[in-house]
Amino acid sequence: MKKVYVLLIILLVCISNNSFSQDAKAQTKPKTKPALLVIDIQNAYLTMVPDREKEIAMQYINALIELFHAHGYPVICVYNLDKESGPQENTEAFQFPTSVVSKPDDAKVIKTYGDSFNKTDLDKILKAHGSNTLFLCGLSAVGCVLATYVGAQNHDYQAFLVKNAIMSHNSDYTKNVEMMFDAVSYDIVKLIVESAD
Repeated sequence: MKKVYVLLIILLVCISNNSFSQDAKAQTKPKTKPALLVIDIQNAYLTMVPDREKEIAMQYINALIELFHAHGYPVICVYNLDKESGPQENTEAFQFPTSVVSKPDDAKVIKTYGDSFNKTDLDKILKAHGSNTLFLCGLSAVGCVLATYVGAQNHDYQAFLVKNAIMSHNSDYTKNVEMMFDAVSYDIVKLIVESAD
């Protein structure tokens, strides 16, 4: 009979220690600190996107930028620089359209690789803001956005693609990427951003 009591006490101690351990982990989980990455929506590249997909995506991108600005979270504008075949800096083709509601003081990253983290200051900028959760929008869904999504995870960020705010040269490809990588809706982003305040 004593053995049964001893085993029960050991079991209860193990269960309570496990509960305590889980409570401690829950308490040490870092607070969500979101940032928005707006990738390669440069005039030169937007011409490759079907008009309807571009129209919808640009509306969502502007709504996301306004949401992040309203809550004081960083918006980082990423530009692709291909010195051989892409638009050159300081040209209209290199810039985002004037309809984009980004602000002059939003961080700007110029990349030469698909992954926005590769040989740029993006990780340093995000760490300076304390960001740990990234929302990605822009183009191309099958190129730089996807490469940056993988790069974010390689740098230990929680990363999400935003549905209807990514685009590519082929609308079917965009939808496939949204499904395969479980893109989140604007409403989910809004909920996360508002709850992070």
